[in-house]
Amino acid sequence: VNNLTEVTEFFLVGFQVSHGLRIFLFCLLLVIYWGTLCGNLLIMTLVSTSRNLRTPMYFFISQLSIGDLLVFTDIVPNMLHILLKNGATITFIGCISQLFLFCGAEVFECFLLTVMSYDRYVAICNPLRYTSIMTVAHCVKLSITCWLIEFSIILIYFIKISNIIFCVPILFIPITIIVISYINIILAVLRIPSSTGRQKAFSTCSSHLIVVSIFYWAIFSVYTVPTKGQTLTISKILSLLYTVFTPFINPIIYSLRNRDIRKAVQELLHKCGIH
Repeated sequence: VNNLTEVTEFFLVGFQVSHGLRIFLFCLLLVIYWGTLCGNLLIMTLVSTSRNLRTPMYFFISQLSIGDLLVFTDIVPNMLHILLKNGATITFIGCISQLFLFCGAEVFECFLLTVMSYDRYVAICNPLRYTSIMTVAHCVKLSITCWLIEFSIILIYFIKISNIIFCVPILFIPITIIVISYINIILAVLRIPSSTGRQKAFSTCSSHLIVVSIFYWAIFSVYTVPTKGQTLTISKILSLLYTVFTPFINPIIYSLRNRDIRKAVQELLHKCGIH
């Protein structure tokens, strides 16, 4: 008879800080939680209700908001509980389920950001054919493809249980396509004769470039930078960057100085009778 120990739950260690600082972090995270929910839900509502935002770019932004909400709602409520109780337990099934949803949403965002860079590439490098290429049906197909790739990769990941084999391609394949797209975008922008035209063309993809930079910088900091010399607290802070900060900042980046978003908000408020 083999004496085997079955793991049924895990103990999650919180931040090893004072009680006062832990309460402050709880309140801060709670504010960010509601801000993220409201910001991403607002973008999804505006894109679905405003005629001015029924374009491929805003369609993909709304899909990104869905991915952000999946990541955020999967991680943050449990994190709030850990901060409040200074530690918590999670069952083995609960841990696997949370990991599956989190990894799936992250993989989806990796490939969606790649699709968004392709959208900007077509808009700037081939503007005359943009409407014929980026049709509603084509955009929906690209979004569905991202979801299918996500489910396929995560399914293989959990079958093989091989983080080393599958983590690197998931990160490097999308970022390689994004870099190639932006090289072509920059070359196309530089060929525009007027400085006003160059500025207008680059402004259409600047928000996406900022989001991509923050997203991949945070992920590379956690998963590819050597952890030797890193304390547990630093690792936790780096993990917070892309699980909490990125979903919170994305709606702000895409709505900041965006006339279409501001106009859509005004229209929505007018429909609700708020002036």
